[in-house]
Amino acid sequence: MNEASSPEPATLPQERVLPFEKVVLVLQGGGALGAYQAGVFAALAEANIHVDWVCGISIGAINGALIAGNPREKRVERLRQFWEAVTQPPVSFPGLPWFSDPPWEYSDSARAWANRISAAATLLYGAPNFFSPRPVPPFNISAEKPDAVSFYDTAPLQSMIMSLVDFDLINTFPMRLSVGATNVRTGASVYFDNIERKIALSHVMASASLPPAFPPTEVDGDYYWDGGVISNSAMQVVLERPTPYPVHSAIVFEVDLWDANGEVPRDITGANLRAMEIHGASRVGSSLQEYRKTQRFRRALGRLLSKVPEATYNDPEFQLLVEESATRLAMLVRLKYQARKYEGASKVFDFSRRAMEEHWQAGYEDTSTALHEPAVLELPDPMEAARVFDVHYGWEK
Repeated sequence: MNEASSPEPATLPQERVLPFEKVVLVLQGGGALGAYQAGVFAALAEANIHVDWVCGISIGAINGALIAGNPREKRVERLRQFWEAVTQPPVSFPGLPWFSDPPWEYSDSARAWANRISAAATLLYGAPNFFSPRPVPPFNISAEKPDAVSFYDTAPLQSMIMSLVDFDLINTFPMRLSVGATNVRTGASVYFDNIERKIALSHVMASASLPPAFPPTEVDGDYYWDGGVISNSAMQVVLERPTPYPVHSAIVFEVDLWDANGEVPRDITGANLRAMEIHGASRVGSSLQEYRKTQRFRRALGRLLSKVPEATYNDPEFQLLVEESATRLAMLVRLKYQARKYEGASKVFDFSRRAMEEHWQAGYEDTSTALHEPAVLELPDPMEAARVFDVHYGWEK
């Protein structure tokens, strides 16, 4: 495990000075793969890069709360505590190490079976400090309340979050936190944001209420499911959601747990996995095209305003147009988890300690690689408006 997985020192190094006004971290949903996100943040913390805004869905919302809900010197430590707590062996049998730490390292097929067994144990017994199976899920009978409609009870997760997250700190706004959910009644996508309201446990749980595994969460009289029911990526929100003040430049670390690129499957299991990957992957391409188009309009507006007579300079409407004409620059760094050959559709339920360590380390290494790429931490050319660097595919043409 890398050194960043240990608690940060009491004397903090000075934050790195970047040419961007804001640093944004976007976290997808993906169950047990969320340890990759923790590794990403560990590498950013080690590089002294301070995140200003975390926007997450599902497990990304949980990781986001762990980051925003702790002082800077405790964030990596709290992430580590959480991921070690939820990857304790759920069950073990004397002489059978299948459910703890299988000693099978040398064969992809052996690792595939080990992962399947670990995922099966999670499905049967739940994940410690995360969720436990309901004795009798409401299949053909109506539950007394909507929050009982699920295969698993998430009370252990609620207790874990409350023990590791300081919601008072989140609501003093040292860092912006946005978590995405889906309104069960209306089907609308909703983001709970600490610049608009006080964030509580219920908001984070709502974002992570993936049906039918987990029950809906009640917030202010409405019930919510996981934000991934509609879209598993919050990138569109980051590009389009208004801020309380103008932001003219930002570097965005988009942490994807699913890859839209893949092979055509040859069996039913592969087809199921491929469908999950496509549904869970980010759809940022169209949003980026619209963002770049908007920046072209801004430049055109700026050139037009430069020709307006000085007598109009103090007009409030003119001032509004001047502000809107200011160029916005964005650097998008895409950190995408690359599944190993032995990981199948059950990888989101593989809460084994070994899998967690591998995911964490992959996130840490990918981020370290990206930060060493020349020009990643430099402002894009105003004519480009947005540049995209993918840690596995390089610069977007």
